[in-house]
Amino acid sequence: MKNKMTDLRNHLFATLEALQDKEDPMEIDRAKAIADVAKVVVDSAKVEVAFIAATDGEARSTGFIESERTLPSAQSH
Repeated sequence: MKNKMTDLRNHLFATLEALQDKEDPMEIDRAKAIADVAKVVVDSAKVEVAFIAATDGEARSTGFIESERTLPSAQSH
């Protein structure tokens, strides 16, 4: 997967920085659109986490949420 949660954070912080740019601030409507799309992406990540929990970790992540931790395999339960 190309985009990760860290990429989303970077885009959101870039949006905040652009909003604060005194010389050429980002338009509020554009910032709201970015925030709306980000919310949908975060909600889909929440569904992914809930699905993994509901399957006792048998389902693996799509890779969107990066983690240093490796989930135990289904056979180790």
